[in-house]
Amino acid sequence: MEHKHVISALVLHKPGVLQRISGLFTRRGFNIASITVGITENPEIARMTIVVKGDDKVLEQVIKQLNKLIDVIKVSDMDEKKTVQRELCLIKVYAPTESAKSQVIQYTNIFRGKIVDLSAETLTVEITGDEDKINAFIDLVRPLGIKEMARTGPTALMRGPKILKPKK
Repeated sequence: MEHKHVISALVLHKPGVLQRISGLFTRRGFNIASITVGITENPEIARMTIVVKGDDKVLEQVIKQLNKLIDVIKVSDMDEKKTVQRELCLIKVYAPTESAKSQVIQYTNIFRGKIVDLSAETLTVEITGDEDKINAFIDLVRPLGIKEMARTGPTALMRGPKILKPKK
């Protein structure tokens, strides 16, 4: 059965790593639904959160192939129940009247979002949360008119403490 898999890969933070990873997906015929990349607590290591859709066999192959790359330090399947996942979405909503602006502001407050830009005809809203929360907000403002939208896809960390080993 095909479903969404969230994979975390710790990689060396250097030029060309993202290209090598995306090239691996291309060669193997796997589609990346979303990817986020950011530096970790160690400036020499980046964390990639990659979302792929497929069955468990696809997940297994993706993990095996990623582990073969020299720049990859560690690959993990991020079980939703054992992770904290968040996504960022910027949505420019059509709001040409004061009434429409007020409605968007009310929705934004209910969803604990932020108004990050305002023009004569639009409001740009920042929403963070899980996929369901963002989808619910999008469904709510869609009738008003969405002019533009950008989503990051999820980024994730395992729940619980990370035990830091003291430096020798």
